[in-house]
Amino acid sequence: MIYKETLNLLEWHRLCQQLATFAATKMGATAARNLPIPTSLQESKELLAQTQEIYGLEQNLEIKWTFEGITDVGDSLTRATLKGNLSGQELLNIATTLAGMRRLRRIIDDCEDLPVLTDLVADIRTYPELEKAIHHCIDEAGKVADRASPKLGEIRHNLKEIRDRIYEKLQNIMQQKGGAIQETVITQRGDRFVLPVKAGQKEQIPGIIHDTSGTGGTFYIEPNSVVQMGNKRRQYLRQEEREEEAILRSLTEQVAEVAEDLEYLLAIATVLDLATARARYSFWLGGNAPRFIEDTETITLRQLHHPLLVWQERHEQGSPVVPINVQINPDIRVIAITGPNTGGKTVTLKTVGLAALMAKVGLFVPAKEPVELPWFEQILADIGDEQSIEQNLSTFSGHIRRIVRILEALEGTGDPPLTNGGGEQKTVLSETPHTPHPSLILLDEVGAGTDPAEGSALAIALLHHLADHAQLTIATTHYGELKALKYEDSRFENASVEFDDRTLSPTYRLLWGIPGRSNALSIAQRLGLDVDIIDEAKTRIGGLSQDVNDVIAGLEAQRREQEEKAQEAQKLLQETEKFYTEVSEKATALQQREQDLKRYQEQEVQKAIAEAKEEIAQVIRSLQKGKKSSQKAQQATEAITNISQRQLPKKAKPKVSYQPQVGEKIRLSNLGQTAEVLAVSPEDEEVMVRFGLMKMTVSFKDIESLDGQKVETKVKEKKQPITPPPQPSKPKDVPAIRTSRNTIDIRGSRVAEAEADLENAIAQATESGVLWIIHGKGTGKLRQGVHEFLKGHPQIHRFELASQKEGGSGVTLAYFK
Repeated sequence: MIYKETLNLLEWHRLCQQLATFAATKMGATAARNLPIPTSLQESKELLAQTQEIYGLEQNLEIKWTFEGITDVGDSLTRATLKGNLSGQELLNIATTLAGMRRLRRIIDDCEDLPVLTDLVADIRTYPELEKAIHHCIDEAGKVADRASPKLGEIRHNLKEIRDRIYEKLQNIMQQKGGAIQETVITQRGDRFVLPVKAGQKEQIPGIIHDTSGTGGTFYIEPNSVVQMGNKRRQYLRQEEREEEAILRSLTEQVAEVAEDLEYLLAIATVLDLATARARYSFWLGGNAPRFIEDTETITLRQLHHPLLVWQERHEQGSPVVPINVQINPDIRVIAITGPNTGGKTVTLKTVGLAALMAKVGLFVPAKEPVELPWFEQILADIGDEQSIEQNLSTFSGHIRRIVRILEALEGTGDPPLTNGGGEQKTVLSETPHTPHPSLILLDEVGAGTDPAEGSALAIALLHHLADHAQLTIATTHYGELKALKYEDSRFENASVEFDDRTLSPTYRLLWGIPGRSNALSIAQRLGLDVDIIDEAKTRIGGLSQDVNDVIAGLEAQRREQEEKAQEAQKLLQETEKFYTEVSEKATALQQREQDLKRYQEQEVQKAIAEAKEEIAQVIRSLQKGKKSSQKAQQATEAITNISQRQLPKKAKPKVSYQPQVGEKIRLSNLGQTAEVLAVSPEDEEVMVRFGLMKMTVSFKDIESLDGQKVETKVKEKKQPITPPPQPSKPKDVPAIRTSRNTIDIRGSRVAEAEADLENAIAQATESGVLWIIHGKGTGKLRQGVHEFLKGHPQIHRFELASQKEGGSGVTLAYFK
């Protein structure tokens, strides 16, 4: 009972109503309004995991997470199991619900890292065959379609024919008896087609009168000539109705056979919708996922907002919400919040209580990361005035009755109550330490409503008791004696709500470690109360109280000064970050410029290479066309040499490399020994060394400096005889000039598809001597398949990967035989 009272005091039902507005289905909205509170930490973690996974899905713009088509078909399933016939629209709703759940399960199955949702939907069955049967028999309007059965199609065909004949007959009568017709229109009365006939001319059209107008001036007559056709049409209508009932009955029976699975599917749909509502509400609040901590860790709730006040600010033009900071060390058991009325003490209690409840049900908490708080098994509160004239209860009595219920709720989990000698139970404050129960207790104005001395003593005793039995208690009070508990017991902490003396109004900020001071006399003085009265009041409260207030005022001033310095430091930090960002952007721009310059240079080099290739190709073509002779070969060779000298960049002067010096210590790389240089012969590229008692001559290639430098040796150039240019009979030696005819792009193809395309490309590009195959890098499977195909092809002499500038491992060059 006290738990339900706590939910009402914290206005939990209002938060549930707000959550329901984010649900997509009627089932989800109902579940949100009646949101159950988990009874185990594991259940809360699972709900939180559901919210986190769907939160991630909602942030992915490529995924359309929607509950379109899913409706509450629970009543229909119940009626189907009771052998009642379902309507076409009800059956259509079942079909669209099956399709909608299949779509959601497919989204979950296609995504990685969704273990909780995957496990949730693993056992649902969506019965595509049932959905297909319903769509075959029921059209989009929820009516039984002609295709549902051959018999129904024939009946409706007959109905159309008989209706057309009746219309034709009535049209002829209206043309022949136009003077007797009140209005040239064919209408219906019941299931009979009639004509509106003037009352005075009814004898002109003999038939059955089915109705008259309100004035009596018009008779609605079914002419005798169409009565038999009307009777026949009525028979067809009854046949149609019976056939439709049979079709609906058959589909309903199919639904009833799997009703249990469909009810489970509907329950999973509700869970998914509720989790989606939690994710969307959490995103709207700007919340962050909480982490449940052990009792040895610090509670951290920075910039915590009251969710109901956030709603009021955004939807009801309320005042801006002032967040609070909550950071509680693990050894703290009781927090006493002091300060003036309307300062925000009660709102602080409700904010902390709602945050604990939101975390339990799987909602994100509207606070900055990290959000860390314990999992409280019970959240119990005494907030507000429970004065009741009917029950003859005073404010004090109402508070005490609720506190008794809170202690009774804790009693079942703590130590048993002690008994006196006669076996009678008596409640005492234990002097031995207890294991506190994982409960959060919220007390507003503890001990208020009675004599201040007795109320203060009772409040102190109660808080000591709760420090032993509850994990965390937060209490608001006006009693100054409770401020001193922090200095007597390390489990107590002080906090206060800030009050601005200049504006005589609260700031709604929560200050930790500083007790609230009395502002009654200062407020009275600023409001104009006589100074003599103020002075006498000060003498009556004693100097000690004034000294305490002065100390508290000094602490508050120091706190404000530190906050101002912190703000200045924050501003300086922001300027530093801004400067760092600007420098980073300039560095990035320079890097981009350097990359663009390199890219431009590479493009120019490629352009030069392409021009050189084209010129070489022209030389080769001119050589191939004319008569082959050594003179022309010599001319072609000279032309190619000129092209290379013109296009290729000049070689840079070689840098001075390492050279050994006489007397220097070097390392013999092949022997792994250190030796001394005795003589150096640069022409022969040899050096005489001594190590130990041995002397020997070694090549420059076999020595290195002690820091690892090698001697650069000259490469002896061998004179190559001038050979004639390649002949057409050897196409494999022709330079690989890439054109559109000898290039094929098979990126994105499967190996089987690529083989057919390659076969056609080989047939077309044989004359060019080489085929450029662009297959891309990717996973390498397509490249491997291409190489296997080329290995066994009778027309391919060899193949190789292109150079890095031409595509590297993403391009293969195949040379023909």
